[in-house]
Amino acid sequence: MKPILFNTKMVRAILDGRKTVTRRVIRWDKVDNALSCPARRKNIEIPDDKIIERLCGAPYRIADILYVRETWTILPGTPGDNFRPSGVYYYKADGDMRPDRFRDNGWRPSIHMPKEAARIFLRVQDVHDVHVERVQEITGAECVREGIPQESLKEVGEAFTVGQFADLWDSTVKPSDRALYGWDANPWVWVIDFERISRDEALKEESK
Repeated sequence: MKPILFNTKMVRAILDGRKTVTRRVIRWDKVDNALSCPARRKNIEIPDDKIIERLCGAPYRIADILYVRETWTILPGTPGDNFRPSGVYYYKADGDMRPDRFRDNGWRPSIHMPKEAARIFLRVQDVHDVHVERVQEITGAECVREGIPQESLKEVGEAFTVGQFADLWDSTVKPSDRALYGWDANPWVWVIDFERISRDEALKEESK
């Protein structure tokens, strides 16, 4: 079982059943190495995306089980506390459901979430296979599968919907990295389809 990080907005989209695909950027140096290596020069007829797929290892593959890391915290609690027991996990995507007296403790970054705290589990699907493309190749329909509201595509159209995704994409990229990985840079990305599964199913798959 492998971890995968999502921001709070995208966790909400997964919980709502609106998000069933994710795009993960490929580091520029890996792409550069793949497109300039001797194997590439000997096979110039092969499209760039296929070379990158062959030479840059995909982070996830078909049938992989993933647990979602999200912004979270655990209630400190005290022995005998009859309001909430200790060891209860809370998740920012649900809104702040913590008792008032615990709200000053702050949230913990998703990167620090242990597997035992995870509540969302995914299985990588082969809807379109795990493949490589440029981020700007996304369609309006794929933007909806990425979590952009369906109404945007129906009521405003393709260009506006893609623009919403572009803004969302840039919001996940550090300002210092946008020259390489921002929307305008049009980086190469892995496209990964997934379905949500139960914890029991995920643990069963892991134990095989």
